[in-house]
Amino acid sequence: MPYGFNFDLTSLPKKFFIEVARIANEKKMHKKFGRTMRSLVGKFRLNEITGLDISNAVTLIEDFIDIEVKNMCDRDRFLKTKKRVLLLPHCSRKYMDNRCKAIFNPEIPSYQCQHCSEDCLINQATKLGEERGYDVYVLPGGSCITKILKNHKYEAVVGVACGEEIKLGMKLVEKLGLPGQAVPLIKNGCANTKFHIKTLENIL
Repeated sequence: MPYGFNFDLTSLPKKFFIEVARIANEKKMHKKFGRTMRSLVGKFRLNEITGLDISNAVTLIEDFIDIEVKNMCDRDRFLKTKKRVLLLPHCSRKYMDNRCKAIFNPEIPSYQCQHCSEDCLINQATKLGEERGYDVYVLPGGSCITKILKNHKYEAVVGVACGEEIKLGMKLVEKLGLPGQAVPLIKNGCANTKFHIKTLENIL
């Protein structure tokens, strides 16, 4: 289930994400971060830039940090695997109409990117995954993940989604005993969602 609010963090400086990673590293040792979250919201004027109220901004940062912590905890186990899958959100395609040449397979269900637009995030992400030997699925939603993971016996999962969906996906991956890595969206919505392609490249 996605967030009940929209956000766009694309204008935040890189320092914000470095700070999130730093706090995530500390969170492995400390648990009380309420004041730190509010401080981070204020420091980067997150509520002003995004238009979010304080509680939604704090929720967003907490989720980013939880995802970063989980990535760090699973990293060593992830690096020991070979058969990996990359799950991408279809809402990050450049076009959401017939200008997108992706082929939809209703059996999975998933889109197969046809690399029609160089500046499409999904095209770029698909290429990164395929070059590194990943099977890549561009998903219309999270309900098909179980079927994909069970049918193909993957050893590890990389997923790109909004934080709420990542948390649900992480529970599923844990249940299946697989190490996972995740890249949260920095802009959500039903179309033109965004994530950091460099972050994905580093994760892969």
